Amino acid sequence: MRLYYRLVLFALCIAFLSSSSLGQEKQDQPDNKTRKMVTKVVPVYPGLAQRMSIAGAVKIEGIIAPNGTAKSAEILGGHPVLAQVAIDAFRKSKWEPASHDTKEVVIFNFHP
Repeated sequence: MRLYYRLVLFALCIAFLSSSSLGQEKQDQPDNKTRKMVTKVVPVYPGLAQRMSIAGAVKIEGIIAPNGTAKSAEILGGHPVLAQVAIDAFRKSKWEPASHDTKEVVIFNFHP
């Protein structure tokens, strides 16, 4: 019987601690509203992709500086032949200014 009460008390403590830590994580994260893209650069469809009839989408996530320029970019998915031109287009694009860095996700679609 004592073991049962100890297990129940242990489970309640874990539940309480996990719920309080989840609330703290939400408070530490800044407001993640997406910023409006002011200038979206259209990527150039690569010649190799045209010859191979490669089509599809490339998903890119990047950090946007407060002044609206791309600080970094990472490929989340897409064909490797299309990825580099998508990264170049992402870095040349501009977003509206903000007070802090934000993460933005952009999907570039390629059709032959």
